[in-house]
Amino acid sequence: MVIKNVSLETVCGITSKLPQNTLPEVAFAGKSNVGKSSLINALMNRKSLARTSAQPGKTQTINFYNVNGELYFVDLPGYGYAKVSAEEKERWGKMIERYLHGSGMLKAVFLLVDIRHEPSENDRIMYRWIVEQGHSPIVVATKADKLKRSQKEKQLRQIREGLHAGKDVRLIPFSAQSKEGRETIYDLLDGLVLKEREDKGV
Repeated sequence: MVIKNVSLETVCGITSKLPQNTLPEVAFAGKSNVGKSSLINALMNRKSLARTSAQPGKTQTINFYNVNGELYFVDLPGYGYAKVSAEEKERWGKMIERYLHGSGMLKAVFLLVDIRHEPSENDRIMYRWIVEQGHSPIVVATKADKLKRSQKEKQLRQIREGLHAGKDVRLIPFSAQSKEGRETIYDLLDGLVLKEREDKGV
């Protein structure tokens, strides 16, 4: 995938109506400090279009980025941030669930987890939500540059077991620093765009 142009097209808050997009959407979900904005920026080949923050839990909207006029990257609010009230967490959860259930163009969901840690209860809940809405999550293990190569396989096994993910679930180690895993994700996105064109007879 060659990124030619990217723009933040739509921002949806808790009470906003979801856009009726006609291009395929791929969503990115993950804990507040998992490196979601860094991954999206790395994929879009931009330094700071998706807002990274020193304050986890900052993203409180669903952001739709139009990529090449071919698909949307959908940045979902980060979850699980301790300093956010239970009421706020519940609102964000409902917003994410509403999107996963209500989008007619959602073709893939990337679930980000930190490769250095076991999946949290919030990660497991999000994984179940994605599956219950009829999607097969693509799990991205972020911050892969923080581990030695010899440690990665063990941690990837731990993530798969912790999420109760079957062997058919894609699990991709990724680093925003070294760009490890970026080409693998690009290949998946290229396949998705190609399938959409074929389905439309383009």
